[in-house]
This record gives sequence, structure tokens and C-alpha cells, in this order.
Amino acid sequence: MGLDMYLTKKTYIGAQYDHMKVKGRVQITAGDKKVPIKFKRVQEITESVAYWRKANAIHSWFVENVQSGKDDCEEYPVSIEQLKELVSLCKKVKESVKLVDGTINNGYTFENGVEKPILAKGKVIVDASEAEDLLPTQGGFFFGSTDYDEYYMQDVDDTIKLLEPLIKEIEKEKESNVYSTIYYQSSW
Repeated sequence: MGLDMYLTKKTYIGAQYDHMKVKGRVQITAGDKKVPIKFKRVQEITESVAYWRKANAIHSWFVENVQSGKDDCEEYPVSIEQLKELVSLCKKVKESVKLVDGTINNGYTFENGVEKPILAKGKVIVDASEAEDLLPTQGGFFFGSTDYDEYYMQDVDDTIKLLEPLIKEIEKEKESNVYSTIYYQSSW
């Protein structure tokens, strides 16, 4: 349970239309059994291209910049320009912060019905004001920590690592007249 976030890539194939001149075959097995998919029926191919868990600052960015402020777990198309904007923002955050040794909140426990933080040694951001301005965290039901620490920075790093190759892939596809759309969806 918690905030799960997905990017999917849907590539239009249109194999059912002869004028598209799409050729290929689908050969998939599950275990040792063939999955009966007829290529001429394939309209699009959907791939899972990115996944985050409890990266609430990244989710908040998608809600505000892709979903027009609606946090409703629906699927929304994301443009390549929006992906580039998010990568740029993550890089600005990386450049603007400094991690130092400190104490991080590593979850909660309950003692006698009272919630108490579980504190651990870790890395914290010295001055998080720039990160708060650029890519603020967002609280929510099982959305994870809203602290600006090593876990926040891991989400920023992961986002760059996930999106940069995806952006290159989409740009390369445009050269070959392949039409793909990226979609964001969350679940919580």
C-alpha cells in the first residue's frame, strides 16, 4: 500500500490496416505454453517504461504540470517537452543542494498508542529552500517521507536515470515515423 507511480509508453502499430504496411509476428510464451496473439489484430503495444514508489515530490510535479492539479489516479499523456522539463528541474535540484551527515526520519513506530519517529544516521540536505521551491514534497496517505534528505535525492537521481534514456528513445523513434505516447498514472 502506498504511492506507486508509473510511466507507460504506447506505440501505435495499426497492424490491422493493410495501408499501414506493418509486418511482424508475435511470439510469446507463458511458461511452456504459447500465448495466442494474432499480429494482424495488434493496434498498439504498451510498455512499462518507468516506476517510482513513494516519490511524492515527483508525483506532485506530475499532478501540477501534467494533470492540471487533479490527483485522481487516472492516466494522463505526458509530452516529451514535459519530460525534459522534469529532468531539467531534477538537475537544478541536484546542483543546488548539499548532503551532509545527519539524522533522518526512517519511518514511525507506535509506543503506547503514540506515534514516534524512527531516527537513523543518514544524509540530510543542508539548506533545502531551493529544493522546496523547485520540486516540493507532498504529503498524503502512505506517500512516504516529506523530508529533504538522501531519500528525496535518490528520487531525484532515479528520475534523471529513468527519463534521460526514455527521452532519447522517443526522439530517435520520431526519425522512423513511429508514433508513441507516454502516459503517467499513479495509484495510492
